[in-house]
Amino acid sequence: MEMSVTGMLNEASEPPCNCPFALAFLPKIRIAHWFSSNSMAITFADGVILGADSRTTTGAYIANRVTDKLTRVSDTIWCCRSGSAADTQAVADAVTYYLSMYATMEGQQPSVGVAAGLFQEVCYSNKEQLS
Repeated sequence: MEMSVTGMLNEASEPPCNCPFALAFLPKIRIAHWFSSNSMAITFADGVILGADSRTTTGAYIANRVTDKLTRVSDTIWCCRSGSAADTQAVADAVTYYLSMYATMEGQQPSVGVAAGLFQEVCYSNKEQLS
């Protein structure tokens, strides 16, 4: 399969598609901040398979090549982290704590809906402090 891209991109331009491989087909490109986390989830009859890349970047600089972006927040619930590493880890840690308290108080494991609600509440309550 051949791909062709015409024109030149500068720092203010947007990538031609939301594909991480698109950058390989663009000669003489000046990359500003197009690096981001890549994560995916595939559902099947018995559950979900999660996958994520392992790089932490600071602009065009790869700060860490072996970051674990999949975080366990309860026995059966994991989250994919993307964004400021410190912020996403702090949010995941807070949700892990609250889900542990929930399991202890309710005597059962939390549902995905409960976990999602906690993530939403923690993020919204701290929106001024998160980058």
